[in-house]
Amino acid sequence: MIAAERHPAGAETPARPHAEPEAARPMLAAEGLSVRIPLGRGRGTVSAVENVSLTLAAGGALGLVGESGSGKTTVARAVLGLTAPTEGRIAFDGRDIAGLDRAGMRDFRRRAQMVFQDPYSSLDPRMSVARLIAEPLDIHRVGTRAERRARVLDLLDLVGLPRDFAGRVPQQLSGGQRQRVGIARALALDPEVLVCDEAVSALDVSVQAQILNLLRDLQRRLGIATLFISHDMAVIRFVARMIAVMYLGRVVETGPTRAILDDPRHPYTMTLLSAVPVADPRRRRRPIVLSGELPSAVDPPSGCRFRTRCPLAAPRCAEAVPPLRPMGAEGRRVACHFAEEAPGLMARHVEETTP
Repeated sequence: MIAAERHPAGAETPARPHAEPEAARPMLAAEGLSVRIPLGRGRGTVSAVENVSLTLAAGGALGLVGESGSGKTTVARAVLGLTAPTEGRIAFDGRDIAGLDRAGMRDFRRRAQMVFQDPYSSLDPRMSVARLIAEPLDIHRVGTRAERRARVLDLLDLVGLPRDFAGRVPQQLSGGQRQRVGIARALALDPEVLVCDEAVSALDVSVQAQILNLLRDLQRRLGIATLFISHDMAVIRFVARMIAVMYLGRVVETGPTRAILDDPRHPYTMTLLSAVPVADPRRRRRPIVLSGELPSAVDPPSGCRFRTRCPLAAPRCAEAVPPLRPMGAEGRRVACHFAEEAPGLMARHVEETTP
């Protein structure tokens, strides 16, 4: 049944069945993913992503967080089939996307969509809002022309834009309005997976909150498995139930968002969290200041890639890559030789004050 038939004009997009728990069947999974980008002229390669494994459950919300250059966007492009992995496997709904034929890849493209960082550069300035939103429907030949027009109006309702915006062009919209158009466009084919790559970082702070509320509400209401990518821990705290922290191409800590934010065990996770303001007026958090520059992905440090900036680094960290090992309950894992001692580092940066 075509999308337009499922969503007749004037009707809102119905909610999918209640989102499955995080332990549910994987909708999207990366297994041992590595991406090395050749520099050309015999200058070697950039190790953009190294041995990353992630699982996005059906109906789940996974946050991928790390500073610029950590490999987040490369992971996003790889799991959507836009960048070929050097090693590893990407599975969508249990099928390796590398083995999909032309029809299978077309179906995958329809079921997995992306919301880009910059809503202006990702939208053709010559096209009207209606044409921009309808373009995926046209490409996949969904419904009749009248049904596609009705679907566009439904999608404008869904993302909170007036229907008369259909005739406008991107230059006539604010940044937040353009991003709502980008979200409507991504939802046009009723996808099962949505990848949001820094979807609010180009917006003003007040507009960021509106778009985050919209994305979180849509994810929960429609039951879309969503991968949220951000450098901002506060954003991930708000939108994702599971989290994976990346540093220089590797995942260093992963598990339930609440468990990691309440009790981080990797020094890099603690560094990111130390920059997030504390809501409790009786507590004050001092940022953990890292020494040194971010190492080059062309020639990363031996052993633990974070060791050159880590306040807990020891000789062992240069000798062996710390495995992403289980720690505690709830499926959390940490890649640090000193994860048991690490909480003391965070404790030294949180002070109790008199209100």
